[in-house]
Amino acid sequence: MRVTANPSYMVKPAEPTWSGRLPLSELDHTGMTTHVPTIYFYKQPSQNWATVLQTLITSLASILVHFYPLAGRLVFIAGGRLELDCNTAGVQFTEAFADVKLVDLDDFLEFPIFDNLIPKVDYCNTQVEETPLLLLQVTRFLCGGWSLGFCISHAAVDGQSAIHFLSEWARACRGEPLGSPPHLDRKVFRAGDPPATSSNIGIEQHTQFCPLPFLLGQTSNENERRMETTVTNLKLTETHVRKLRNKANEYRKSETERGFTRYEAVTAHAWQTSCKVRNLEPNQPTIIGICIDVRTRMEPPLPEKYFGNAIVDMIATGTSGEIVSETLGYVSSKIRDTIAKADDE
Repeated sequence: MRVTANPSYMVKPAEPTWSGRLPLSELDHTGMTTHVPTIYFYKQPSQNWATVLQTLITSLASILVHFYPLAGRLVFIAGGRLELDCNTAGVQFTEAFADVKLVDLDDFLEFPIFDNLIPKVDYCNTQVEETPLLLLQVTRFLCGGWSLGFCISHAAVDGQSAIHFLSEWARACRGEPLGSPPHLDRKVFRAGDPPATSSNIGIEQHTQFCPLPFLLGQTSNENERRMETTVTNLKLTETHVRKLRNKANEYRKSETERGFTRYEAVTAHAWQTSCKVRNLEPNQPTIIGICIDVRTRMEPPLPEKYFGNAIVDMIATGTSGEIVSETLGYVSSKIRDTIAKADDE
């Protein structure tokens, strides 16, 4: 597949917006300067392409009036921390053309081709202060279908906030009014004035901050990092997921206990399978990270449509022998217990 891109340009808010700097919270700093890529694919629209493209650009400018931080830039401040400069520098927009049809993408299994459908973030040659927080690429295919590829700064938002922005942009494309305005004030996380942790809480109680375990007999992960890796796509059908959940629910502490969710069962299955495939020693420590949205877990809950990062990583631990030999329900219970630890503290 060959993709030809036109020169990029910046789309700015359609109206004047607040200018100034927003401090970033501790959770915002977890992502730092990295961007997260995503692609959406669409069938051929009923309108002509020029109209579709103009609608995308015009509605983007209008919705950025409400989501103006995405048109800003990150800046470093003292102590290696970041702030978000709401300077309306703009969102990078690129129009591209692909010489294939959507059907030629072979069920989207060939990962390398996606690189041409996602805007490139030049970390090496562009200063942080000049790097857009949001980069968009609209690619049109021979069949008339098209894709929307975007890279969004993880320091600015998490997945929930990104979906909120895209949903409101879609509403604007349809000519609908703003549905839910974003809550842009990050002081709820004491951004810029992070609280000190309790002195009686040790790092052993927060395993997400502990160093990752090395393989037994190793003092570093250098050998592991040098090993060749392969990316693959493993399909789980609705039937597969239902069977996994039913299997997990064969193990429950009591009949009154709530059944395991699809997420708990599939995550436990992935943990078990990875330990089996790697053929680790039975006493090899193993962990799995779980991303948890804390918007409704805090006391009080975060404001509705909080715009920023509200995701924490929780870590489930065990030994390879334990994870492989126990039932899927047992491993699912370890996932559930770990999720339950995500509270206001």
